[in-house]
Amino acid sequence: MKALVITFRELLGIDLSIFYTILARVLQAGGALIVVGLISLFLTKEEQGYYYTFSSVIAIQVFFELGLTSIITQYVAHEAVDLKWISATELVGPPEKLSRIASILMLCLKVFGILSALLFVLLLIGGLVFFSTYKAGSSTVSWQLPWGIMCLSTALMLTINPLLSFLEGLGQVKEVAQLRMRQQLLTLFIVVIVLSVKGGLYAQGIASLMSFFLLAGSILFSANKILFANILRQAAAWKISYRKEIFPYHYKIALSWISGYLIFQLFNPILFATEGPVVAGQMGITLAALNGVSSISMSWINTKITLFSSLVARKEYSILDTIFNKTVAQLAAINAVLLIIFVALLQAITLFDNPLNGRFLPFLPVTLLCVTVFINQFVFSWATYLRCHKKEPFLWISVLSGILCMCSSLILGKQFGVMGMVTGYTVLTAIISGLGGYYVFVTKKREWHQMPKEDTTNV
Repeated sequence: MKALVITFRELLGIDLSIFYTILARVLQAGGALIVVGLISLFLTKEEQGYYYTFSSVIAIQVFFELGLTSIITQYVAHEAVDLKWISATELVGPPEKLSRIASILMLCLKVFGILSALLFVLLLIGGLVFFSTYKAGSSTVSWQLPWGIMCLSTALMLTINPLLSFLEGLGQVKEVAQLRMRQQLLTLFIVVIVLSVKGGLYAQGIASLMSFFLLAGSILFSANKILFANILRQAAAWKISYRKEIFPYHYKIALSWISGYLIFQLFNPILFATEGPVVAGQMGITLAALNGVSSISMSWINTKITLFSSLVARKEYSILDTIFNKTVAQLAAINAVLLIIFVALLQAITLFDNPLNGRFLPFLPVTLLCVTVFINQFVFSWATYLRCHKKEPFLWISVLSGILCMCSSLILGKQFGVMGMVTGYTVLTAIISGLGGYYVFVTKKREWHQMPKEDTTNV
């Protein structure tokens, strides 16, 4: 039995980093199902619309983060190649490498502290204006104070996430995954408790606020605090210049992340404004479930970012491609199985009289969304692989997809409702992201990994 378990783990490529990440995602996805049941019991369909539209509006934080957290992991991983751990709180290596890493840590502390304050103000004011403008038919929903708590917790979390990305870049992928798992457990527990006592829309904000305290405590009251202090003491003349080294790459990532918001987060606000909170709630709960499925399978690739970046830094492209191809095959199989199970469960729900009936989108739009999720697994994987080279060749695809999806959602959504919106999104995903993304992946990989003629015998 032990040998069978080991063989199964090797087949699926599950190491401890992936295990803890998957467990966190499973808790998130499984918790989402529990939350769905509680929402159907304790929230009206209008409140459900607010619940999920809150998340979509909160996602505007992407305009402040702009993908910098993911870049931090990659840059730290590249600089840490020549460093060694001598204890849980101290790294040794070339002074210039230690100094450059210290400059990244200072960037995390200074820049994100300022961005956090600005984010809170913008979210609070922007949300109050949006929900006050489109509250027709749902004026009885009390959303103002819950929204304020959501804004505060989101802004605070923005100060913690870059520090966790920094730790991942240093190779602490497993430790951060464990912490994320505990965060998911706490979040689920708080949401379940608040919804059960009829706390309604307060659930998200309070859970997020408690998650912040957990993550902040894991840094302030652990070896990580000493580690950060030791790294900062290594600051010297060698620094990573944001303007010269990071910005030429970051602005492309930033545009890609903004495009991602236009693609994935506009559905709920548009439907909330045009179709009302009930339809927005159906879209929100469906997307939440599918995002849970996607996050589980994408754990296979996300936990490899540090490894991929290190292999790129050492130019070990053959090993990189072997691991990447195996990882993509594993996550695609997992994703397909989970999507089939999800659709089957939704069909089973419709056969019985239960509170979940009418909470999700109908079968056809759900199926189309499943197709986009499956295609995007490959697109996200290709993009991750190429971005580990500290380059962003997917920029034009991201921007074009974002603009076209925004136009498609606004026009087709207004004319044909949910079905028009989802159909347009699926077609654009297949053509631009799928076919276009594969072309970019193949051509850029071939271009970047070309060896000089005298070295081709070693390829």
